[in-house]
Formats: sequence, C-alpha cells, structure tokens
Amino acid sequence: MESPRPAALPPEQFAASLPRKRMGAGALFRDTAGRVLLVEPTYKPTWEIPGGIVEKEESPHAACRREVAEELGLDRPVRRVLAIDWVPSRPELSEGLMLVYDGGVLSDRDVTAIRLPAEELASYAFVEPERVGDLANARLARRIAACLEAVAAGTPVLLENGHPIS
Repeated sequence: MESPRPAALPPEQFAASLPRKRMGAGALFRDTAGRVLLVEPTYKPTWEIPGGIVEKEESPHAACRREVAEELGLDRPVRRVLAIDWVPSRPELSEGLMLVYDGGVLSDRDVTAIRLPAEELASYAFVEPERVGDLANARLARRIAACLEAVAAGTPVLLENGHPIS
C-alpha cells in the first residue's frame, strides 16, 4: 500500500523523504552430498553464500545471477526465492532486505568450473549444514538453515534477522 503524499510536498521531495533500504541477493548452492557452498571473502572474517548488493534499477533476481557469474564464474539461472530476510540497521549499515534464491545442486563438472575473483574471494568450501555456523555469522547460519527447510518444504520462508516469522 502506498503512503499518501502530503499535499505540501512536491513529488520529488516526497520521494526523497522516503526511507532507504539496502537490498542483497544470494544463491544457496548445494553439492550432490547435500553440503552448502560458502565463499570466503578477502575483506571480512566470516564466510558468505555467493551474492551481493542489488544495484540501482536492477532486479534482485538479475543481481543474484550477475553476482554468481562474477563470484563463481558460473553463468547459470537461479531458481525460486527460498527466503526473504529483513535485517535491522547497524551503526555501519542501514536496514535491508536479503533475498536468497535456490541455486540448485552443483555437479562435479560445475564445481570444477568455479573460478573465484582473487581480489574478492580467497576460497570456497562445501560445508555440512550443521557446520555452517563455524564459518558464517550467526544470522547467515540461521538464514541458511531456514533456506534448507524451504528447499525441503517447497515453500519460501519469511525471516527477520535470520529468524522465521509466523
């Protein structure tokens, strides 16, 4: 539902007054053994799923596919949304919406085709679902666990800070 625009504000001022949220999109990939693909960024201590920020005038789906191609060297479609996670603001970042798409199961051939950008990613690993929290931050570990449940159930999940909401 659209907020009513105060009559005193011209449309461009009203638009400028609206809240801004960052948006990210990532893909959950698994291997044939059911392990989750995580990547190790060079610029932070915790691991991530492949993905990144949605750019201006870019759909989240297109951003996810672009980021997968940039980060893994794999140009492949991503499937349905597994999770939408609202993340509260932190001192260094505004609040945001994070979408996770189903990247599917990577074959051995897909895995051997992975090429990481050395300036951005140091390595990758397939991690047992119960060990994701050893490498990823707690919020991402919760998000991944919820995504794995969404894969099994065939239904996307809504999350707040990685926690399922009813």
